Parts: sequence; structure tokens; C-alpha cells
Amino acid sequence: MSLRRYLSPFGLIDGPRAAEAVAAGIALPLAGGPVAFTHVEMIARPPGGDPAPEGGRRALAVPALCQLAAQDGELGALLARLTAPRPPWAGLDLRRPRIMGVINVTPDSFSDPGRYADHGVAIAAGRAMAREGADILDIGGESTRPGADAVTPAQEQARIMPALHALTAAPEAGGAGRPVSVDTRNAATMAAALDAGAAIINDVSALRHDPAALALLAARDCPVVLMHMLGEPATMQRDPRYRDVLLDIHDMLAERIAACEAAGIARARIAIDPGIGFGKTIAHNLALVEGIALLHGLGCALLLGVSRKRFIGRIGGAEAPMRRVSGSIAVGLAALARGVQILRVHDVAETAQAVKLWRAVAEGPPEGL
Repeated sequence: MSLRRYLSPFGLIDGPRAAEAVAAGIALPLAGGPVAFTHVEMIARPPGGDPAPEGGRRALAVPALCQLAAQDGELGALLARLTAPRPPWAGLDLRRPRIMGVINVTPDSFSDPGRYADHGVAIAAGRAMAREGADILDIGGESTRPGADAVTPAQEQARIMPALHALTAAPEAGGAGRPVSVDTRNAATMAAALDAGAAIINDVSALRHDPAALALLAARDCPVVLMHMLGEPATMQRDPRYRDVLLDIHDMLAERIAACEAAGIARARIAIDPGIGFGKTIAHNLALVEGIALLHGLGCALLLGVSRKRFIGRIGGAEAPMRRVSGSIAVGLAALARGVQILRVHDVAETAQAVKLWRAVAEGPPEGL
């Protein structure tokens, strides 16, 4: 029986020590970014999600891994995807962390229900996020919180279009001067949003919800975010179960990447998101963040949205989502230390400040300081 293999990096280092370790041949860069790894756990398990058999997990230092990869073409290809620099995504250089600012123009968002339902407020918020350090603005018109009901594409478009038109306008006409992403599962909304100037489509269903989405986005040549979700928003938190949460999510995302490539969507256009809180328990969420470096083996940009999620409130003792900023930043920085390239957040200014300090510690003070 053939086994599916995975490489889970550990011994993660960043800053000058990472470059020195890579130069010395005892580490390799993680997705070509500022983080490097000295060891991997090589995992093998049968296709279909059964647990790894006895002996299916093995720790290797980088020199031994490179020797094996030189003799094993399949392992060599997996290692190449794990270490190769990611090309620019949505025009953004991914060698430094990027921030996606969230604008939910819905009345029932879990984090800030109704805060941006007024079009003028949403537009002002997007402009403010751009000034505060957001590299991407992500507008959503359908709540996908646990238990949420679906809305029609017409309702969704009525909510997002005024802010989308304003924020994608030229800067001299009041636009934000940032690529705008639209968070939608509906192909009709995707088409309308791209026609209105959206640059990115962010789909929590990984293009599974609407059968027309794959062909549409293949033809439109835009960047796409594929997110893992177990079930539907209305049901996803009803006793979610996995054989191995990290490997199961890896396999689902791998299948969706393959479907995209078969439809004509290049891997370089795809970012992946493991979907924290979307059909996961607290233990699942923590395991995903701790082991997320394994997902770099899929060869795509890696985006993570942990901002204000319920598990942060449960662990950190903050019932109200607005009081989960510090915990959100703590988990976001842990993700950056594991090579995540894009953080999707509600609190842009606070996150941007934290990322600047994280980079300064690893890389030294910015020029002029």
C-alpha cells in the first residue's frame, strides 16, 4: 500500500541566525522567507486519512533530509515546495509579513455585528486601515460565523458594492490604494466584485460551494484564497472530528489545489487558509497553529485568520470579541514565527505595530532609527 508523505518542520529560527544556519548547511529556509528550520518530522500515512502506521513518523536533521531527498524524487519535490520562495501574490512581496484588514458589512458578524453596515462607515474604515498598515482590504457581505444562515447573492452584493466601488477607486478619487479582496462563496458575487475592481476572491468553502466558481476564477486570472471548513457555517461546530487535524486539513487543501490547477488556476495564484474556528475545537485550533509550518509543503502562500476568534476569548478570559486584541496578536506572532505570510485581522493598527517590533527583533532596527 502506498503511503502519503508529509514534512513537518521544527527547530525554527529567524533573523541573522537563520541565514547563518542556512549558509552552514544545517538549516533550510521555510517557503523562502525569514524563518528557517533545522529538523523535520517525516510522516507517512495511508491515503484516506488513516493514522500513520508504526514507524510512520521519523525525525531527521536537515543534512540527512537533503541526502534522502537527493535519492528520492518524490521526497525531493516535497522538500522543494516546502523551501521555495513564494512568488508575489496580489502584487505583494511575501518575503515580509502582510496584513489583511477585515471589513464585515454584515449585521450579524461574530466580531463586530453591524459596525460597518452603514456604507459610509465601512468606506471610512477601509481608508483608515490602509493608513494604519493594511496591505489588503477584505470586504465580506455574508456572515460565516458558527450557526450563521446563508444570504442570497443579491443581498450580499447590495451590502458590499458601495464600499467596494469606493475603496477600489483611484487614490485621487478617494480609493484606499490597496488591493481589495471580497469574502464570498457565490460565483455571481465573485463576478460582480471582480467587475467592480476587486483584486482577490477569498472563499471560505475553497470553491466548493458554488459549482460555477472554479471556471469563473480560472478565466479571470485573479488571486484566490482557499479556506478549509468542515461542513457549513450553520453546522460546522457540531462535534467536529478529525483523524489527525493537521494532516486531514492538509489533504483537503491539497485536493482543492489540485482541482484548481485542473480547472486552470495556477498554484502561484492560490493562498491557503486552514480555517481556524471553522469546524474546529479549541484543541484543533491550537494544534493547527503549532504545526502550521507543515502546510508550507503545499507550495502556496499561507494566510491565517485568528483575529478575535472564540478560542482566544475562552483561553484568555475575554468574553467580548472586541477585548481579544492582545490574544489575537499573540497567536498571530506565533504564526509569523512559523512562516505564515499573511495575517487576516480586525485590529490593523495594533497588529501592524506588533509586526514591526517582531521584525525589528529578528532583523534589527529599521533604517534611520
